[in-house]
Amino acid sequence: MTPADLSRAVLGAVRRAVEEGVLRAPVPERIKVERSRPGGRGDYATSVALRLAGPSGRQPRDVAEVLMARIADTPGIARVEITGPGFLNFTLGGDPAAGLLREIREQGPEYGRGAGLAGVRFPFAPARELRARVITDTVVRLLTAQGATAAVEPGGSERITALPVQDEAIFEHAGRDAALWALLRPAAHDQPLPVGALLVQKESNALFRVRYAYSRSRALLRAADRLGIPVSYEGDALHVGGVSCNGDIPYDDDVPCGSDISEDDGVPAAPHGAYRDPLAASPARGTAVSHPPRPARGTADPSALLAALRDHPAALESAARLRAPDRVARHLEAVADALLGFQHTVLPVGDEKPSATHRSRLALAEAAGTVLAGGLALLGISAPEHL
Repeated sequence: MTPADLSRAVLGAVRRAVEEGVLRAPVPERIKVERSRPGGRGDYATSVALRLAGPSGRQPRDVAEVLMARIADTPGIARVEITGPGFLNFTLGGDPAAGLLREIREQGPEYGRGAGLAGVRFPFAPARELRARVITDTVVRLLTAQGATAAVEPGGSERITALPVQDEAIFEHAGRDAALWALLRPAAHDQPLPVGALLVQKESNALFRVRYAYSRSRALLRAADRLGIPVSYEGDALHVGGVSCNGDIPYDDDVPCGSDISEDDGVPAAPHGAYRDPLAASPARGTAVSHPPRPARGTADPSALLAALRDHPAALESAARLRAPDRVARHLEAVADALLGFQHTVLPVGDEKPSATHRSRLALAEAAGTVLAGGLALLGISAPEHL
């Protein structure tokens, strides 16, 4: 069960309680569930009972008990508890990662879109300034992805303003992808990013990291296909073990370290410790080469990646409601960084035989690539298969 599934289950419980006459309160459009905070119980929690207490004229714990009775037998929920004044706490049954990865694979790049704003219309006034125009167009896409009817039209009642960009020819000078990231990544009230840094392919460039992480997910899938490893989550993706690279993944190599694909397969083999920046000139013989830091062997934590994937729908919805495309960009950075820290563990190393663990990790990497592609598309930025 995913957070979205859990939210729908709680909303269904509220609706049934109202229809049965047990609870006299308006049914909310959506119900927010959050991961339990430190010291809390279970996997997720919601304060919906406190929200409904006033309109229903009942104590929050009474409302929570009414809802608990209608949720407890929901498949995928192992336990429901009431804490504090009336918080509902949920412990999920089975493997929550399995449901999450299945949902992402079924929905593809549409994962994270929703219907929370269905039936709501948002007319935006045309913007004259370039950055405000770009943000407005992006917000329209974000709202549409949440089920709303949004458009830019003369006389629109809502107008988006932003700190203007000084270079009106930024798209010609930097290219579409870099220009969009420069305008959308900072909040509207902040200065646009300098485009010069966005044209350099290195780790300090967040746009490069996000697009590179997507290309790495595709490279992992291509390499796994050549190695005969299928994508199949089998409940072992959270086991890190010692399967990771003891070094760097070459930026311009199609095969992660540890694979036994050679030049005969069409991809030049590279030493595990090699790092090659495709834009950098080859150093002169005898020149010391410094490499950016990489995660140490066995330290990558896939739970961070799973958490980022779970948060994707909430990130998209909040970005739409708050008219803040920068929230999407920041979330994509989190997904990308988590994937780049995890990618070293995906495929077998050396003589290690492919196992269920590798198939599960491959499914997680595939899901991360799907989320990155979908998020970039909402920002109007391309997701390259090769980078």
